[in-house]
Amino acid sequence: MSRTVVIGASSGLGRCIGVGLAQRGAQVALLARRRERIEAAAKEAGPSATAIECDVTDEASCRAAINQAADALGGIDHLVYTPAVGPLVRMVDTDAATWRRVFDTNVIGAALATAAAMPHLSASAGKAIYLSSDAGTFGPPWPGLGAYGVSKAALERLVEAWRAEHPDIGFTCLIVGECPGGEGDAQTGMSVGWDPELAKQAAPLWLSRGCMPGKLMPVEDLIEVVHTILHTDAATSMPLVVARGGPAGSPAFADSGQS
Repeated sequence: MSRTVVIGASSGLGRCIGVGLAQRGAQVALLARRRERIEAAAKEAGPSATAIECDVTDEASCRAAINQAADALGGIDHLVYTPAVGPLVRMVDTDAATWRRVFDTNVIGAALATAAAMPHLSASAGKAIYLSSDAGTFGPPWPGLGAYGVSKAALERLVEAWRAEHPDIGFTCLIVGECPGGEGDAQTGMSVGWDPELAKQAAPLWLSRGCMPGKLMPVEDLIEVVHTILHTDAATSMPLVVARGGPAGSPAFADSGQS
């Protein structure tokens, strides 16, 4: 039974992944900042799940939570990092506090959590997955989500840097397309707090500029992708994986009806 730490597991895709991995037989430690929500997620996941408070923007909290997870699980085989902050704001209006808030969670938090988990992952020759986005280097910039996109590009480079220094660990950057998550607290909530008027202006730009190349991806498919990455042979390298819904366009060639 694999021992997996899922960070950001109290809501959204992180919760879906944490619960889904537990239901597929993994021992999971679900880490997040909000105690009530993380305990609810662990209850949903079942007896193989442990709820642990963790603030990824605080180094001491990261280390304490990771060590607590390792104690609870008897070690760590896998790390899945899912937290993300994505304010909708024009670049010209993005102040220093916003930049710091985005990077503290999306990039620095990932670095702190990985550093804390490194002794455990090295001991197990484990794997680590980091959720990124089409808004990073893999797609065009999204107007209004500049800070978010820049942070995801930085996250992707961060994963490469960790891989360069620790080739014994399977680091994967997982580019996730549009995915609604689950129901209730498991629903993706990045748009909470967005200015409705700015969102109304931005949405047509995202569509016209190819920022949303696929249909919505069912969250079960995302969970299966994560599960597959974590359970591939140790000799298999998966540095970059793209998971998104099917193409939104029409077939390139019309069916002639001939066999």
